[in-house]
Amino acid sequence: MNPLLQLKHVRKEIGRKTIIHDLSLEVFAGEVFGLLGPNGAGKTTTIRMIVGLMGITSGEVLINGISIARDFEKAIQHVGAIVENPEMYKFLTGYQNLIHYARMTTGVTEERIDEVVQLVGLEHRIHDKVKTYSLGMRQRLGLAQALLHRPSLLILDEPTNGLDPAGIREIRDYLRKLAREEGLAIIVSSHLLTEMEMMCDRFAIIQHGKLVTIESVQELSKQIEKVLFTVEPVEKALQLIQTRYPHINITHTDQGIEIPLDYKEIPNLTAALVDGQINIYGIQVLAKSLEERFLEMTGGNEIV
Repeated sequence: MNPLLQLKHVRKEIGRKTIIHDLSLEVFAGEVFGLLGPNGAGKTTTIRMIVGLMGITSGEVLINGISIARDFEKAIQHVGAIVENPEMYKFLTGYQNLIHYARMTTGVTEERIDEVVQLVGLEHRIHDKVKTYSLGMRQRLGLAQALLHRPSLLILDEPTNGLDPAGIREIRDYLRKLAREEGLAIIVSSHLLTEMEMMCDRFAIIQHGKLVTIESVQELSKQIEKVLFTVEPVEKALQLIQTRYPHINITHTDQGIEIPLDYKEIPNLTAALVDGQINIYGIQVLAKSLEERFLEMTGGNEIV
């Protein structure tokens, strides 16, 4: 599969200071890709370079294989973006705002406007004035505006900023739906790590303008730290486990027995406990969270 977005050895210098160092990554259709990093890591600078709001010192950004440096107008046609908060005319209705933005792009029909309104769930309020909208509704209207011209790539900088938990969940569900049903490649920058873990397929961690790692959320969930067994009788289970794994550090807590165990060993130990006539009431995999992985990679810095 060809990537919709490619960053090839992108570098950004301001004066004598290097903001972005040799950044390379790829984003594919149908995936939600997260950008994570501490304060001043370079996430917003990267987004601004992708959408042409900031020049690139060296390297290349390709959108659908088209260089933004050599043919910006053709490349940017494939992009929809919300950088920070979407700005709308509050004295107009949501529909009037979309009509206004549609005039800036050729080929946007009234049918397409109705389609995106339905997609973001604003059909019951689209003819109300924007000044009556909640922040979550304005975010949804911003999404509708960004989707009018059927972009291949959607870029959102802090799309859940200022939203309540219900609004955050709505935006998360919409983005997952867009990636799945519309086949968009979506880039999201956010400081809400729990939300990013539920929203993204892959994520990149950037620190001091350098790419630290790119990881899959699915693979992250398999990075088991410990497995918690809730069993009775506990002492008998502890003796069996210690005999079976003499060199592994086993912890007994109020919740049960925690043991660092390879993913493939879980069925084997479960079978051994059952054979030993030990009652098993629960098995919980304690995998490494995105937050733990982030703090591990960045040294615990505060995030943007």
